[in-house]
Amino acid sequence: MPYTIDVHLSPDDVRRRMRTDAIEGLRSTPKSIPPVWFYDERGSQLFEEITALPEYYPTRAERALLEAHAPAIAELSKADTLVELGAGACEKTRVLLSALQQLGVLARYVPFDVSDEFLRDAASTLSEEYQGLAVHLVIGDFTEHLTAIPTEGRRLVAFLGGTIGNFDPARRARFLFDLNCTMSSEDSLLLGTDLVKDRGRLVAAYDDAAGVTAQFNKNVLHVLNNQLGGDFDLDLFTHVAIWNEDEQWIEMRLRATEATDVTLREAGIAVHFDQGEDLLTEISAKFTPARVEEELSAAGFVVDAMWGAEEWEFLLTLAHPYC
Repeated sequence: MPYTIDVHLSPDDVRRRMRTDAIEGLRSTPKSIPPVWFYDERGSQLFEEITALPEYYPTRAERALLEAHAPAIAELSKADTLVELGAGACEKTRVLLSALQQLGVLARYVPFDVSDEFLRDAASTLSEEYQGLAVHLVIGDFTEHLTAIPTEGRRLVAFLGGTIGNFDPARRARFLFDLNCTMSSEDSLLLGTDLVKDRGRLVAAYDDAAGVTAQFNKNVLHVLNNQLGGDFDLDLFTHVAIWNEDEQWIEMRLRATEATDVTLREAGIAVHFDQGEDLLTEISAKFTPARVEEELSAAGFVVDAMWGAEEWEFLLTLAHPYC
């Protein structure tokens, strides 16, 4: 069955957003850049390598949870439509699709992401694998275009990978509230969250011995150079991963090893870095089950079930709107 596609974010829109983010983030104190700009083709490949590293437990833990509990998720949600926010290459999708299919309810799949680079190939493959499956691609930013997601059917909205942890508390609250406003009482939310654990294990997951995460972190500078005419010297920045105990999150930073000046021609800005100055590139918040339930409740959700991986290192939560 051929797929359909809605585009709410064009390549020109993406470039304008990158320009705005670069101007605001590099002129702020401390300097920062959103983690969405890690992901050009090289960045996506590096992240796939990260998920296979021995130190990076979240992907393996979440997939094990999905494989163990997908039948229960399907039974509780009884969804005929799977909506996946930040679908990427749709790697975890088959586990949920198969469970819904086996229950005899699966009708459609709606992958949502900022780029169709991976989605089109995945949509074609899944359309062939799951007979009768309607696939509806949505290209957009889930912080802005949630209302563009098709509403037909009884939906299971999956937000996996711990991506919710990239938002600070205020943005998480706003996102969950906005998402709730787009959902009916029959819809369900499946949320993947990484949990607070041993500090050494947390830091190692973001600072692996092989240096792949360091390459991934520096790739944001490559993207800025390539897309905005920048002249970042990647050799003058080193990767740093820090556990922020007060905020309960990992911070990924790029630290200038010497004073340097950078120009982004397409953004029309010049930026100075002092020696030792950091550029914050990502936060990754970690949770407790109680905190997940509290934040979901504050946004208008009722928790139906929680499943934790071995030693509660990762958590899947199924919830539905109050009414």
